[in-house]
Amino acid sequence: MTLPASAFRFPPILLAGAVDYAMYVNFRGQLINAPKEGLVVVELSTLGGDPEVARMMGEDIRFHSEHSPERRFVFLGKAAIYSAGTTFMSFFAKENRYLTRGTRLMIHERRLTRTVHIDGPLTSCTAGLQATINEIESSIAIQNEGFANLIAGSRVTMDEVLMRAPTNWYLEASEARARGLIEGII
Repeated sequence: MTLPASAFRFPPILLAGAVDYAMYVNFRGQLINAPKEGLVVVELSTLGGDPEVARMMGEDIRFHSEHSPERRFVFLGKAAIYSAGTTFMSFFAKENRYLTRGTRLMIHERRLTRTVHIDGPLTSCTAGLQATINEIESSIAIQNEGFANLIAGSRVTMDEVLMRAPTNWYLEASEARARGLIEGII
């Protein structure tokens, strides 16, 4: 059931800024004090941040959604929901995702900056390189799990996400709704 705009007047969880450990602490404090039944709106505006913190917050939403059926956790994105913010949004069921008019989503691949320095016995050189390859492959798997959650039940395919994400894919709220990534626009 699509929620009316009046349902979003006083969100009990308000988050803005970088997705980082400070936001996580703030989020957890607000989550503890959120209503124990009924609608729990989580409002966010962010230019991005740490994807692992976004996943931690998302896992809290998933856990509470599964273990507190008397509560309905709903996401409201405001102005900008970039990278880690989109990762966080992906933990909400599609029918519980909303954006304000004109809000932009940004989907992109995870980033890695690493300088590889090779020095030492050959066997230790290959071990260090293999460790970096393992890190990259694991990060790609985690990234793609998030993409799959985001597009579940939408008209966006994984092939499209994988093609567009490397160059930062921006979607305005009306396109996100038309593509089935969100339930509604407030």
